[in-house]
Amino acid sequence: MKVLRLLSRTKLYWGLLIMCLIGALTSPHTSSGNNIFLSYANLTDVLRQVSITGLVATGMTLVILLGGIDLSVGSIMGFSTVICAMLLTKPGWTAASAMGVPVATIVGGAAVALVARFIFTGLARGHDVGAGRRRENALSPWHTIGIPGLLGLVAAIAIAWWTASQVTTKFSVLGVLLVAPSLALLLGTVNGLLIVSGRLQPFIATLAMMVSALGIARLTAGQDNAVVPVYTGTNATEAFELLRSMLWGILPVPSVFFLAAIILFGAILRFTTFGRYAYAIGGNVEAAKLSGIRVAQIQLTAYLLSGLLAGIAGVLFVAQYRQGKPDAGAGLELDAIAAVVIGGTSLMGGRGGLAGTFVGVLIFGLLSDILQLQNIDSNVQLLMKGLIIVCTVLVQEQNLGQLFARWRFSRSQEANVDPKTAASYRLPSAAKAQFAREDLDEAS
Repeated sequence: MKVLRLLSRTKLYWGLLIMCLIGALTSPHTSSGNNIFLSYANLTDVLRQVSITGLVATGMTLVILLGGIDLSVGSIMGFSTVICAMLLTKPGWTAASAMGVPVATIVGGAAVALVARFIFTGLARGHDVGAGRRRENALSPWHTIGIPGLLGLVAAIAIAWWTASQVTTKFSVLGVLLVAPSLALLLGTVNGLLIVSGRLQPFIATLAMMVSALGIARLTAGQDNAVVPVYTGTNATEAFELLRSMLWGILPVPSVFFLAAIILFGAILRFTTFGRYAYAIGGNVEAAKLSGIRVAQIQLTAYLLSGLLAGIAGVLFVAQYRQGKPDAGAGLELDAIAAVVIGGTSLMGGRGGLAGTFVGVLIFGLLSDILQLQNIDSNVQLLMKGLIIVCTVLVQEQNLGQLFARWRFSRSQEANVDPKTAASYRLPSAAKAQFAREDLDEAS
């Protein structure tokens, strides 16, 4: 039983190992006899391809841990690709720059102000040795509002001047990495406000945003621009090629963004109060409220971060595929949810983590790579992915030891019961429920 318990706890990693073994054993070989699946170029290509889905799945994990869902991430990513492509290729005041510059100014200034206030609050905290608990020293209004507000105002002015100066020419790499995610963050904030303040169900609020973001993206691109092409070195800055290159010839740059997001937010969930509050809210939101946790603030932050990561994924999509499309993220939310669920995060909230999401994204990517190397029909690939998702969830939700114990118990019962009298002992479920109610009435 100890072996089964160990296997149950590490089943996700064993699944990744089995997927790698299947890929290695079934992989075709080059003319020189090299295994294509195990080649460094193929593995880095898989990591590059899963990075966009992985970034979105990282934000989705934060939302699902709270017991929510975000169906709008695909449309938000598509909107970000349009904004990014237009900023790179169209000089002057366009719809993208007219929306992006003010929003980036507000978001950047607010972020600096909040970080400054967080630092002052952290420095003011003391430790009450006698009581054995943390206490907060009173802060003056100058430290809570004055200095953070002043720093935020200075940052906002600097961002406004810097982004506006790029409108007349074309935006740089850092410019699109600031403006496009800022607009995506704004859409994620709208999701959070609808859920927290409007008291809408996450499914309804994000479904409405999914449709709305797609419409906004099409209006921004224009009726005649279903695709906004990006050609680095001609109609866009050549430096944008950096986002699809290899970092020191080792890792693709998109995978660096993905790994950094996994490490950063994994550490936040593991070592900060935000992470502990997220698990508490996902486990029992009413108990979290009674415990004094600011549930609305945590929920708003999760949807805000989900939108931000979708915006970064949109910029990486443009770098990889050299185009911006309003429907670039069609179906991406389903891939992200599947990767999160495969990684062991419960859709009910309160259980899971980003380590599992990372493995789930890799399993999803390796499966696609194996099927493509075998030249499997695309429709068959979708069918096999669906079956694997169902089987994985069944394994994740049912402990392997419990399944094995139930199987042994049912086999032992079948072996001990006489076949001639077995039918008399097998009562329908409705009859069992009726007898249970009658026993309860008698006991009362």
